[in-house]
Amino acid sequence: MALTELIYMSTLVGDSEQELGAILESSVRHNQLNGITGMLLFYRGGFLQVLEGEALQVQETYSRICGDKRHCDILTLSSSEIPRRHFENWSMGYKYVDPSVIATFPKYAPFFNFRTDTDKIKCAPGLALEMLTMFANGMKSAA
Repeated sequence: MALTELIYMSTLVGDSEQELGAILESSVRHNQLNGITGMLLFYRGGFLQVLEGEALQVQETYSRICGDKRHCDILTLSSSEIPRRHFENWSMGYKYVDPSVIATFPKYAPFFNFRTDTDKIKCAPGLALEMLTMFANGMKSAA
């Protein structure tokens, strides 16, 4: 079956960062059951996430996220068929993005200034994937 990759952004509802652990635990559990891999970045109440797997499972996972009351302002950046997984070793990789990282890699800053320039963000799904991959690889480069 063809693999699908979906990248989206969302905002954590309220000041409920304590919900983050529950969101991550649920993500790992569901993703393992459904063959989903991916990466989740969190910064100041916002998520940037990539999901990959078989199309039906990715869409079901994304629908579940869209219905989760802990997420709001959900913005799909891209959804496309891919030849292989980029995050095959991660049922859900996770990284809290420290503000100093954004200063180090300014080309990624628009993704962390949530809702400031959605048109610019939507035009750069390749940049989002590059950033997610960099974090998954331990921030070895940002070429």
